[in-house]
Amino acid sequence: MGLKIDIFPCLSDNYGFLVTDEATGITAAIDTPEASRIIARVEERGLPGLDFILNTHWHPDHGGGNAEVQARFGCPIYGAEEVRKRWPLDHVLKDGDVFMLGETRLDVVGLGGHTLGVIGYFDRAGGNAFVSDVIFPLGCGRMFEGTPEQYWGSLLRLAELPDDTVLYSAHEYTLANLRFAESLGVDEVLQARGDKVRAKRERGEFTVPSTVAEEKATNPFLRYPLMEKDFAAQAARFGELRAAKDVFRG
Repeated sequence: MGLKIDIFPCLSDNYGFLVTDEATGITAAIDTPEASRIIARVEERGLPGLDFILNTHWHPDHGGGNAEVQARFGCPIYGAEEVRKRWPLDHVLKDGDVFMLGETRLDVVGLGGHTLGVIGYFDRAGGNAFVSDVIFPLGCGRMFEGTPEQYWGSLLRLAELPDDTVLYSAHEYTLANLRFAESLGVDEVLQARGDKVRAKRERGEFTVPSTVAEEKATNPFLRYPLMEKDFAAQAARFGELRAAKDVFRG
């Protein structure tokens, strides 16, 4: 028994996630990027309903469907404090909290930087991490509200997870991220991953999820900062890369 994870496309490039504790059948949606799609997915799977919504941060493509999904299923909404300012939220979760989805333990981990109060949900026993926009295959989210130091600290928390941890990111941005990574230099490892990514997208396949090992080996926002000697230098390098990606048009 463990966590069953259903990933499906929403909006133009988001992913939705329904996660089910296999021991009890209790199911949660990680964020609500597109209410109609989430409702349809629950019905397509023949689930009796939706038990929880778990929000990661306040952006509309993560919390904007809260009201409609809750109205349909009557499920309570848990999430980061910052969500409350924009969208319905019944219970606040913060770094260090534990959320029990049936028999599955989800550790709540602060991952600020993309927004100030992003949280992730780590299923450590199953080796899964739901990281929203904090990290993507070969990339990371924009630094809308945080600082390089804060964001880099969050990325370090991910880099320190076991290498086989599976990272569930919330967008399909991988081809664009690949082009930026390649602009910084291509070695055999990045070449091999790039070939796989392009082949998957040509077949219409998802490139999410990825693993911690893959990201440490090829994601420039982990790979290059981790080459620096200390936290301050790593954060500075991360900030330089993020600023470069913000204006990259390759």
